Amino acid sequence: MKPSIPQGTRDFSPEVVRKRQYIFGVLRTIFELYGFQPLETPAMENLVTLTGKYGEEGDRLIFKVLNNGLHEKNEKDKDKLNAEWQTMLDRAYTSPVVTERALRYDLTIPFARYVVMHQNELAFPFRRYQMQPVWRADRPQKGRYREFWQCDADVVGSTSLLNEAELLGIYDLAFQRLGLPVVIKINSRKLLQGLAVMCGYPEKMMEITVALDKLDKIGWTGVTAELEQRGIDAKAIGQLEMAIMENGTNSEKLDAYERLMANSEIGMAGIKELRDTLAYYEGVRGGDAANISVDISLARGLNYYTGVIVEVVCSHPDVKMGSIGGGGRYDDLTGLFGLKGLSGVGISFGIDRIYDVLEELNAFPAQLATGARVMIVNFGGENEKYGLGILRQLREQGVAAEIYPEAAKFDKQMKYANKRGFEFVMLPGDDERAAGKVGLKNFMTGVQQLIDVASAVSMLSEN
Repeated sequence: MKPSIPQGTRDFSPEVVRKRQYIFGVLRTIFELYGFQPLETPAMENLVTLTGKYGEEGDRLIFKVLNNGLHEKNEKDKDKLNAEWQTMLDRAYTSPVVTERALRYDLTIPFARYVVMHQNELAFPFRRYQMQPVWRADRPQKGRYREFWQCDADVVGSTSLLNEAELLGIYDLAFQRLGLPVVIKINSRKLLQGLAVMCGYPEKMMEITVALDKLDKIGWTGVTAELEQRGIDAKAIGQLEMAIMENGTNSEKLDAYERLMANSEIGMAGIKELRDTLAYYEGVRGGDAANISVDISLARGLNYYTGVIVEVVCSHPDVKMGSIGGGGRYDDLTGLFGLKGLSGVGISFGIDRIYDVLEELNAFPAQLATGARVMIVNFGGENEKYGLGILRQLREQGVAAEIYPEAAKFDKQMKYANKRGFEFVMLPGDDERAAGKVGLKNFMTGVQQLIDVASAVSMLSEN
């Protein structure tokens, strides 16, 4: 049988894994710098923990895990189990006799469950970051997988907008270190509610914002048509256009919104949220918010978020990609599990999309192509022992290196070195060993030199 993997999953080659680990490493360093603590939760959760948290569509995409077998149940369940096997598909695997567990759908609900279970052990506010795979029973297609990684950072137990500013600072620093130019868009759910009040349709806030959220894809003409289909009159659409088309600095936009929403208490509260967040951000990052843009059309999961919302897009002109990060404030996530009144705010990084953009822009560091920088050619006999001594010295100085395991033909070893992409090849032959030196060839430039071992090790350890 020809080997294969399940649809919607992927193998990652060593080169790809190194690049992904590079992204995770950059993010992990920044999370730790900002005082966030690492957290991991099980791949499997109890099914009851996940169901009902993602809506009807989300529930259908949860990967349910069949119970191990009859040994998990007592004898009286045997007949019931056999009967339920016949109607299992119709029941959508919802019976606890058939399935009681499911693969993790995202990182947020398991995080909320963890906080509730460990609330007496945690120091609040609790700042956590988490980087783990999740699973969704979706139809596989380009850019959509059944198994993929998420990378989240959240603060729970504090309503201070300083938390929003800290998370914006993480975004800014992370993409700066990854070498990706980005625009960090921010908005407030309260401001969107104010927008609906302003145009006279407070009861249609969801319909209005769903349409506005499509602005980048369908343009204002398309948004206008959709608003008309949703029963919004021409006068209201004109008011919305006036707000949406405001430009200038963030401060100028917010000044304009204040004039437009002077009679909306909720709208003014949203404006204050954004002003305070931007002021905090300037303190956190030590400068102005040049790459942060107030975007009143930004919606992002309004049933979930309750305050400031954020989305990150790559601003490079050659990149056509959707958001590569997003998040916002949620006021009662842990209330799903009985712990009321614990506000939180979080962001997420789109690891797969970030990888694709870095690859497209050829922005990964060159040294990620191979694990070791140096390969030592194996000439066998005493030269092999000599090479092992050099290998040990290189590793003791932190230089990633390996020796070819057999005294194979020289051409074979060099082809291997070339295929692996080593930066340097060392040649410890008879003459080199007798002189206490080594041949060092730079595979990038083709330059080869005879150099004493100590100098070679020192040079490589410094670069």
